[in-house]
Order: sequence, then structure tokens, then C-alpha cells
Amino acid sequence: MSRWTPESWRHKPVSQMPTDWPDAGALSAVEDELKALPPLVFAGEARRLRERLAQVEAGEAFLLQGGDCAESFKEFSTDNIRDTFRLILQMAVVLTFAGRKPVVKVGRIAGQFAKPRSSPLETIGDVTLPSYRGDIVNGMGFTPDERVPDPQRLLKAYHQSASTLNLLRAFAGGGYADLYNVHRWTLGFADAGPGARYRELADKIAEALAFMEAVGITPQTHPELSQVEIFTSHEALLLNLESALTRQDGATGEWFDTSAHMLWIGERTRRLDGAHVEFARGIRNPIGLKCGPTMEPDDLLPLIDVLNPDDVPGRLTLIGRFGAEKVGDRLPRLMKAVKAAGKRVVWSIDPMHGNTLKAGNGYKTRPFERILSEVRTFVDVAEAEGVHPGGVHLEMTGQNVTECLGGAQALTEDDLSSRYHTHCDPRLNADQALELAFLVAERLKSGRRADAEAA
Repeated sequence: MSRWTPESWRHKPVSQMPTDWPDAGALSAVEDELKALPPLVFAGEARRLRERLAQVEAGEAFLLQGGDCAESFKEFSTDNIRDTFRLILQMAVVLTFAGRKPVVKVGRIAGQFAKPRSSPLETIGDVTLPSYRGDIVNGMGFTPDERVPDPQRLLKAYHQSASTLNLLRAFAGGGYADLYNVHRWTLGFADAGPGARYRELADKIAEALAFMEAVGITPQTHPELSQVEIFTSHEALLLNLESALTRQDGATGEWFDTSAHMLWIGERTRRLDGAHVEFARGIRNPIGLKCGPTMEPDDLLPLIDVLNPDDVPGRLTLIGRFGAEKVGDRLPRLMKAVKAAGKRVVWSIDPMHGNTLKAGNGYKTRPFERILSEVRTFVDVAEAEGVHPGGVHLEMTGQNVTECLGGAQALTEDDLSSRYHTHCDPRLNADQALELAFLVAERLKSGRRADAEAA
């Protein structure tokens, strides 16, 4: 295999990246500026995530990866970051209690700006313009000026990511993540009408916390109860930015993409000889690989060999995205082949992308029941194949949006127009995401009980 460098991807076929930058010199100048800016994350943090994911691969932990479909410049605010962070913590507490395993918390945040497109062009009426590729590339407005790729947007995305990370680190280590506070927030959901069905599990968590407090285990005596570890991730799509933020660790000589702790390769960019796989093979961050309904074992196994040739535990997470109707047919053959080859990977499920449809009123949406069905089938298939169902990967927001159908609030097509705010794909709102956590927790708990009975 040819020698890898942070720039070697430029000699490979590129997909899902704009090729119509109006000023190549301006783009090159921005890349040089990015190369001189401080890293957003550090090599030691990425290694620590790899260690945590190795625990997931071994069946000793669970991965919760979630956040916005596509971050935007317009909706950037302390409140939005705080609410998404809080939702991840609430879901993690529920999953930890039910699964009796630590939850590795990875946000789709502080860098998830670029979006793949099914077509490079968009037509409305008799006007055709370049597609919107995320705020890091161009604007959402359907005008010629908005849709021109602008290199300055890469710098704005970098600085917004830096601010987001500063807030996340403050929330994670400054007492906001107090375990007792997190559970009080969750009780608010369980006390509400639709969420009351989860009160029993919430009460059990409350009893456990009360016992801990009674024996003197409190945030005051154990400060770690007020702190959490959260990591960041995004799709490594815009390689101009990713390679510019790739730095060599002085201690080991290894290369890390310092734009995030974890990067993933999408379903549309997983070409074995393509630029995105070439870039990802050389960085030492944990890597995710989306696995869709067209993937066969003969596609997957060579990708695993390229992305994780040394079979390092925690290095590679396979993220299924099949759709509720296809997961039961497509996933088993992949799991079976990977297990037979003896490959050490984390298996996770993205139940969002394969369950997208257009509502009768024209809104793109996702039915909650299909999302839940794909997660349940994922767990069932994993157990049948003797594989640890390692995690879930969700597009969600802490905001009270109305973008996905169903859930505890029983949102209908008529509700979608009420608070449909996404810049790209529909997201679970806070109540829907927390409800999903309770339902997944119930399924994990029943699986744990079955294992104990079998033993």
C-alpha cells in the first residue's frame, strides 16, 4: 500500500465534496490558516475514547452517540448546546442503570456541519442551483449567492466548534452534570402524562441514588459524581478541513485528526480506493463506518482490513443503517462474516437514515415506531449471532421540535409544521429520544435477564 500522508487523499477519487469553489487560491489560504490554528481535541483524549470503545467491543460498556443532524451557524447558542448535552446525560443514566454497564457518551457535535447530498444540484420550479452542503460550505437559502461555496465558512465552523467544546468541557467538569441533577431532570419526564409508563424504572434509579446518599456517596464526598466524560464526533466529509487539522503527536509520531475525537465514513463515501477511506486509514482516532443495505460481506471485510489492519480493539465501529424493513435480512450476514473472520469491532445501529419518508404534507420525517423497530431488531440479531449489541447512533436534539412522527407525544403529520426547524434531516426531540432510551433500556435489561437464566 502506498505511503500515507495527511494529503495523500488528494490523489484518490473524491465524492460528496464541492468541486466548484470559485477561488482555489482563497480555499488554499484558508487551509493554511487552519493548519496554524490550535487543535480542537488532543491525541490523549482520542486514545482514551479508543480505550473506552475497546470496553464496548468486549461487551463491558455501551456506546451512546447522538446529536444534531447538521449543526448550523444560525442556531448556535449556549441553550442548544446545554440541552443536547443534558439529553445525552439523561439517556446515559437510564441505559447505565438498565444495562449495568458504563455508557460511553459521544456527541454528534462541535464539527457536524457538512452533509452528503443525493444530488449536486437542486431544482425548484425552473431554477437549478448547487445543493446545500451544510453551513460549512454554503447557505441554505435558495439563491445563487447563498449556494456559492465559501472557504471562509470553514474558519467559522472551526471557531464555532472551539466555542462548543469550551462549553461542553465546562458543563462536563463544572458540576452541571451532577448525577442527582440528571436524574431529577429525568423524573420530570417520567412524571408527565405520556412518560408516566417509565416511572417504575425512574423510581428504581431514585432508590439506588437514595441508598448511595444514605451511605455517604454524594457529589460532595465523591466529586466524580459531578463530572462526566464526553467525546465529540462528526462525519469526515470535507477533507480540506480534516487534513488541515491533522497533527502529528510528538510523543508517538502518530497522526490524529484534531477536529474531533471520533470520525466516521458515510455510506456514500466508503469506496475502498476513495479519498475518504484513504484519509481515515492513516489517522489514529477511533473511526466509524456506516454500513447500509447495499453492503455485502465482500465489501465490508476489505474495508476493515484497510481501516484497522492491526485489529486494534476500539479502533473501528461499524454503524448499521438499514431501515426497519431491511435490517433483519441484511445485518445477520455482515455480523456473521465479521465474526467468522475474527475481526474486533464495535457494532452500533443508526436507526434514523434508513427510516426516512416524505409525509403527505411534504415534510421529510421519520416514524418513531420504525426507529424503535430497527433498534430492537439490531439487538435481536446481535444476540442471535453471539455479538455484543454495542450502541446506538441517533440524530436528536434537546429542543422541543416536531420533526419525527409518533413517540410519547403521538406527533402526527399535522403537527410537523409546528416546530420543524432542522437544516437537513428530521431529529428526535428530547422526549422522543428519552423515551427511546427507556425502551432500549427495557430491551437490554430483558436480554441481561435471559443471559443470567441461561447461565
